[in-house]
Amino acid sequence: MTDPRFRLSETPIDVAAERPALDHAAAGAYASFEGWVRDHNDGRAVHRLDYQAYAALALAEGEAILEEARARFRVREARCVHRVGSLAIGDLAVWVGVSADHRGAAFDACRWIIDEVKRRVPIWKNEHYADGESGWLHPE
Repeated sequence: MTDPRFRLSETPIDVAAERPALDHAAAGAYASFEGWVRDHNDGRAVHRLDYQAYAALALAEGEAILEEARARFRVREARCVHRVGSLAIGDLAVWVGVSADHRGAAFDACRWIIDEVKRRVPIWKNEHYADGESGWLHPE
Protein backbone atom coordinates (compact mmCIF):
# COMPACT_ATOMS: atom_id res chain seq x y z
CA MET A 1 0.00 0.00 0.00
CA THR A 2 1.35 3.42 -0.92
CA ASP A 3 1.61 6.28 1.51
CA PRO A 4 -1.50 8.47 1.10
CA ARG A 5 -0.84 12.00 -0.11
CA PHE A 6 -4.09 13.34 1.36
CA ARG A 7 -4.96 12.59 4.97
CA LEU A 8 -7.51 13.50 7.61
CA SER A 9 -6.12 13.81 11.12
CA GLU A 10 -7.75 13.87 14.54
CA THR A 11 -4.44 14.97 16.09
CA PRO A 12 -2.38 18.13 15.57
CA ILE A 13 -0.55 18.34 12.24
CA ASP A 14 3.23 17.99 12.62
CA VAL A 15 4.56 20.00 9.68
CA ALA A 16 8.15 18.97 10.42
CA ALA A 17 7.12 15.32 10.10
CA GLU A 18 5.14 15.94 6.89
CA ARG A 19 7.78 18.00 5.09
CA PRO A 20 10.34 15.21 4.30
CA ALA A 21 7.79 13.41 2.06
CA LEU A 22 8.27 16.29 -0.40
CA ASP A 23 12.04 15.84 -0.77
CA HIS A 24 13.18 15.08 -4.31
CA ALA A 25 16.67 15.50 -5.78
CA ALA A 26 15.29 17.33 -8.85
CA ALA A 27 13.17 19.76 -6.83
CA GLY A 28 14.48 23.28 -6.53
CA ALA A 29 11.44 24.71 -4.75
CA TYR A 30 9.06 24.04 -1.90
CA ALA A 31 5.86 25.96 -1.13
CA SER A 32 3.37 25.39 1.64
CA PHE A 33 0.12 26.73 2.99
CA GLU A 34 -1.07 26.60 6.60
CA GLY A 35 -4.68 27.41 7.47
CA TRP A 36 -5.30 28.27 11.12
CA VAL A 37 -8.46 28.62 13.18
CA ARG A 38 -9.16 32.33 13.60
CA ASP A 39 -11.17 34.10 16.29
CA HIS A 40 -13.78 35.65 13.99
CA ASN A 41 -15.91 35.05 10.90
CA ASP A 42 -18.42 37.33 9.17
CA GLY A 43 -18.24 39.86 11.99
CA ARG A 44 -18.86 37.31 14.75
CA ALA A 45 -16.45 36.28 17.48
CA VAL A 46 -15.56 32.59 17.16
CA HIS A 47 -14.77 30.61 20.33
CA ARG A 48 -13.76 27.28 18.68
CA LEU A 49 -14.84 25.02 15.83
CA ASP A 50 -15.45 21.40 14.95
CA TYR A 51 -14.59 19.82 11.59
CA GLN A 52 -16.43 16.79 10.26
CA ALA A 53 -15.80 14.96 7.02
CA TYR A 54 -17.40 12.27 4.93
CA ALA A 55 -14.11 10.38 5.27
CA ALA A 56 -14.27 7.88 2.39
CA LEU A 57 -15.24 10.52 -0.15
CA ALA A 58 -12.93 13.16 1.35
CA LEU A 59 -9.92 10.85 1.11
CA ALA A 60 -10.70 9.82 -2.47
CA GLU A 61 -11.36 13.37 -3.62
CA GLY A 62 -8.29 14.70 -1.81
CA GLU A 63 -6.09 12.11 -3.51
CA ALA A 64 -7.64 13.00 -6.89
CA ILE A 65 -6.90 16.70 -6.34
CA LEU A 66 -3.26 16.00 -5.49
CA GLU A 67 -2.85 13.73 -8.51
CA GLU A 68 -4.42 16.39 -10.74
CA ALA A 69 -2.03 19.00 -9.30
CA ARG A 70 0.98 16.79 -10.01
CA ALA A 71 -0.03 16.49 -13.67
CA ARG A 72 -1.34 20.04 -14.19
CA PHE A 73 1.60 21.86 -12.61
CA ARG A 74 4.27 19.20 -13.20
CA VAL A 75 5.26 19.20 -9.55
CA ARG A 76 7.45 16.52 -8.01
CA GLU A 77 5.25 15.87 -4.98
CA ALA A 78 2.18 17.28 -3.26
CA ARG A 79 0.68 16.52 0.15
CA CYS A 80 -2.25 17.75 2.22
CA VAL A 81 -3.44 17.06 5.76
CA HIS A 82 -6.78 18.37 7.05
CA ARG A 83 -7.83 18.21 10.68
CA VAL A 84 -11.14 16.81 11.86
CA GLY A 85 -12.61 17.06 15.33
CA SER A 86 -12.60 19.95 17.79
CA LEU A 87 -10.06 22.74 17.23
CA ALA A 88 -9.17 25.79 19.30
CA ILE A 89 -8.34 29.28 18.11
CA GLY A 90 -4.84 29.24 16.62
CA ASP A 91 -4.81 25.51 15.84
CA LEU A 92 -3.49 24.43 12.46
CA ALA A 93 -6.54 23.20 10.54
CA VAL A 94 -5.03 22.37 7.14
CA TRP A 95 -1.54 22.05 5.64
CA VAL A 96 -0.56 21.80 1.97
CA GLY A 97 3.00 21.19 0.80
CA VAL A 98 4.38 21.03 -2.73
CA SER A 99 7.83 20.44 -4.21
CA ALA A 100 8.69 21.29 -7.80
CA ASP A 101 11.63 21.99 -10.06
CA HIS A 102 10.83 25.73 -9.98
CA ARG A 103 9.14 28.11 -7.53
CA GLY A 104 6.38 29.23 -9.91
CA ALA A 105 4.98 25.72 -10.25
CA ALA A 106 5.26 25.15 -6.50
CA PHE A 107 3.40 28.37 -5.63
CA ASP A 108 0.74 27.86 -8.31
CA ALA A 109 0.10 24.24 -7.36
CA CYS A 110 -0.09 25.02 -3.65
CA ARG A 111 -2.74 27.69 -4.15
CA TRP A 112 -4.70 25.54 -6.59
CA ILE A 113 -4.68 22.58 -4.18
CA ILE A 114 -6.06 24.50 -1.19
CA ASP A 115 -8.71 26.16 -3.38
CA GLU A 116 -9.80 22.78 -4.79
CA VAL A 117 -9.80 21.13 -1.34
CA LYS A 118 -12.07 23.91 -0.06
CA ARG A 119 -14.32 23.59 -3.12
CA ARG A 120 -14.52 19.82 -3.64
CA VAL A 121 -13.72 17.89 -0.48
CA PRO A 122 -16.72 17.11 1.79
CA ILE A 123 -15.45 18.71 5.00
CA TRP A 124 -17.72 20.92 7.06
CA LYS A 125 -17.06 23.11 10.06
CA ASN A 126 -19.32 23.94 12.95
CA GLU A 127 -18.33 27.34 14.27
CA HIS A 128 -19.01 27.93 17.96
CA TYR A 129 -19.51 31.63 18.58
CA ALA A 130 -18.74 33.63 21.71
CA ASP A 131 -22.47 34.33 22.19
CA GLY A 132 -23.16 30.59 22.62
CA GLU A 133 -24.67 29.98 19.18
CA SER A 134 -23.13 27.74 16.54
CA GLY A 135 -23.52 27.15 12.83
CA TRP A 136 -22.45 24.57 10.25
CA LEU A 137 -20.55 25.86 7.23
CA HIS A 138 -19.07 24.30 4.14
CA PRO A 139 -15.84 26.16 3.31
CA GLU A 140 -17.29 27.48 0.04
